[in-house]
Amino acid sequence: MSSQPHTVLPWVVRRTRLPLLSLRCADCRSESATTGEGRFRVNANSKLLDVWLLVHCVSCDRTSKRIVHKRAPVRSFDPAEIHGYRVNDPELVASRLLDPLLARRNRFTLDWAGAWRLDTPPARLNEAPVQVKVVFEDPVPVRPERLIAQGLGLSRNDVLRRIECDIPLRRPTSAGFTFTVMAGD
Repeated sequence: MSSQPHTVLPWVVRRTRLPLLSLRCADCRSESATTGEGRFRVNANSKLLDVWLLVHCVSCDRTSKRIVHKRAPVRSFDPAEIHGYRVNDPELVASRLLDPLLARRNRFTLDWAGAWRLDTPPARLNEAPVQVKVVFEDPVPVRPERLIAQGLGLSRNDVLRRIECDIPLRRPTSAGFTFTVMAGD
């Protein structure tokens, strides 16, 4: 009998909503903010454009702005991008919010708790070894050990004992990876 995996299962980590922003509110000192449906504020001054992403405090609903573009020449933008900012395009909101440079510049982190789900086909663990390929649609940081335990319905100790993986299981990742489920004891 071959020790190569016979079955390959695709798993997909999908965003269910935009993540919360972890940043301190100036009014109530709360640590969470949301973009809600996602809105931009655009201001044109001569040939320069300012674009902000509006965020709301979860506790007191205070609105604040996060800089997307500051004093950028209008000619440096694609007309479709400017239109997206003006009509609050949801995909543009998501792409700007998930941009790590924007987060670093505006000093916030993303809180993904409850903002993603794992889509898995029915597991056939009795046909071990089974190979699983995990794909991330958005950069959701998750520990592979916890993701695998959730997807297979195993304890984390069983995961550490039965899984062979191409990356460290206890270090968060947001990149796709592959693992193999070995036969149980």
